[in-house]
Amino acid sequence: MASASLSPDTNDSRIGVLPDHLIQRMTEAGQITATQPYVDGQVQPASLDLRLGLRAWRVRASFLAGAGNKVADRLGEFEMHEIALTPGVVLEKGCVYVVELMEGLALPDDITAVTNAKSSTGRLDLLTRVVTDGGAEFDRIPAGYSGPLYAEICPRSFSVLVRPGMRLNQIRFRQGQSVLSDDDLRAIHAEDRLVSGDALISDGLGFSVDLKPENGNLVGFRAKPHSGVIDLDNIAHYDPADYWEPIHTNDGRIILDPGAFYILVSREAVTIPPNCAAEMAPYLAMVGEFRVHYAGFFDPGFGHSSTGGAGSRGVLEVRCHEAPFVLEHGQVVGRLVYEKMASEPETLYGAGIASNYQGQGLKLSKHFKPLG
Repeated sequence: MASASLSPDTNDSRIGVLPDHLIQRMTEAGQITATQPYVDGQVQPASLDLRLGLRAWRVRASFLAGAGNKVADRLGEFEMHEIALTPGVVLEKGCVYVVELMEGLALPDDITAVTNAKSSTGRLDLLTRVVTDGGAEFDRIPAGYSGPLYAEICPRSFSVLVRPGMRLNQIRFRQGQSVLSDDDLRAIHAEDRLVSGDALISDGLGFSVDLKPENGNLVGFRAKPHSGVIDLDNIAHYDPADYWEPIHTNDGRIILDPGAFYILVSREAVTIPPNCAAEMAPYLAMVGEFRVHYAGFFDPGFGHSSTGGAGSRGVLEVRCHEAPFVLEHGQVVGRLVYEKMASEPETLYGAGIASNYQGQGLKLSKHFKPLG
C-alpha cells in the first residue's frame, strides 16, 4: 500500500516540484529509503542525487522490467556476470551495465518522480537511466511506486572507473501538474528575464547553438575515439587534450560526423528564478541528423542574479546519427521546460552549495583541468 500524502490536504501551495526541505520530509516519512545515510550535498535545491550501490551486472542488452516483473528477476535473462563495485571497477566503453542504487522509494499516491543524468555524467557521454520494477519506460516513476531503483549505465565515449556511493543520476519529485504554460513563461520573462536576447517561447523556452564566439574561434570539443579510463572521483585532474579534440570555425558552421560526440554551448544565457525549476528537452524530433542530449536538471537559482549569476549558458551534449549534418550558428537545437516549485528551496543553486556550473560558458565536465 502506498504511503500517505506528503501533506494532509493537497492544495496549490503544494503543487509543483518538491524542494530540498520537502525531500527531507519524504525521507523522514519513509517515502525515500536509503541503505546508507545521506552525504553532504546529496540533497540539491530541487532534486536528490542517487548513489551507486554495491553490485552491478554486465548485461547483453538494455531492457525494461515491464508490467508485473521485477528487475532482479529479469536480470536472469540478460545477465552475463555479476560485478562487485568495491573497491572500484571499470565500466567499459560500449558495454551495458545494471547497477543497484542505495536509494529506494515508497511514493505516496499523489507524488510522481522523474530521474535524469547529472550534468557531469552527460558531459562524459555516459548514457545512464533509471529502471524500476514493473517499469514500462526509463526515468519515469509513477505515483505510488514502492520498490528498489537501478541505474542502467552504458559508457559511450570513455571507459570510467566507478565505486559505491558515486552519484551519476538525480531524482526530482512532483505533486500535481507543475509544467508552466507558454503564457506563464511570457509573464515571468516580462518581470524577470529568463534569457538574454529575444525569448523564443514555444512549448518551453527555445535556445540555439553558439558558433560565433566573441573571442577566438573555439566553439566546442569532439570526444577522441581511443582514450584512457576516467576515474569519476578525480576532479580537475585530466588534461582535456588527452580526451578531446578542439573544434574551431571561422564561418559560423561545423559539420557533425556520424557517431561522434560533441560538447557545444548555447548562444543564450538562461536564468532559472528561485520559484522555478527546468529541464532540457529536444526542440524538434526532425531538426536534423543529430540529437542534443538533455542530461541534468536546472535547479532554482541557476544563472539568477540573486545567487551571483548573470545568466548561464547551457552546455550542449550533441551526438550525430546516420548522416553528416551541417550545424549553423543560431540554429535552434533545444528548449527548457520550466516548472513551478511547490515552494522555494531553503538553498538555491550557486548560493552556498557546490555548484560547479554557475555562470558557465563552454565547459567540459568537472573531471578535466580548466581550459587554458
